Amino acid sequence: MGNKTTKEVLQRIRDTLNTARLGLKDVLDGPQRRLGGLRNLIVFGRAVTNVLQNLRSTEPTFDEWYAPYVAEMKADPLLKYLYELRTKILKEGMLGTSSSGYIRHFEYPKDMQRLGPPPVGAQGFFMGDQSGGSGWDVLLDDGTVEKFYVDIPGDIGTFSVHLGDAPTDHRGQPPTDNTIQAIAQAYFDYLSSMVNAAEKQFGAHGV
Repeated sequence: MGNKTTKEVLQRIRDTLNTARLGLKDVLDGPQRRLGGLRNLIVFGRAVTNVLQNLRSTEPTFDEWYAPYVAEMKADPLLKYLYELRTKILKEGMLGTSSSGYIRHFEYPKDMQRLGPPPVGAQGFFMGDQSGGSGWDVLLDDGTVEKFYVDIPGDIGTFSVHLGDAPTDHRGQPPTDNTIQAIAQAYFDYLSSMVNAAEKQFGAHGV
């Protein structure tokens, strides 16, 4: 860090959080980038806490302020799991996701018309792949097959991706669900709250 000021460190923390936010956006926006977004959120989420600790060099009271967060992150089942998952991602490329689906009502071929016309080269339709998406397998001119995703109306069915072994106990609240959207949102909200608190605590110092 050299002679970075508190203001400069806080900006780096905010920049890192914004990178994690891009990962969250990919998780929430759709299946094409969902799993990559989760990886980015977990990796850069942990980077937020690493960069945050650079305030130790500019703020003598940092350790006292940060200690409750350290204790909470070690004790919180979900936060501890995500912290350790980052190491697995970087070393082993592991995420450990699984997908599930529930078909409420589907009439073939009538309901297929609600999904729009199949793209040129469509070979078959899939529902609920590893990223929770549905759509067409499309054969390209070079012989490769790519996925063309479409939105499935909720009255037809719902499909979810889960972080299979992830605990959902978080901050003393009872378990909710282990969909990657719910876990990603909870993790980002925690990081964002911590960064906001750091800016409130040390932001006025500036130097």
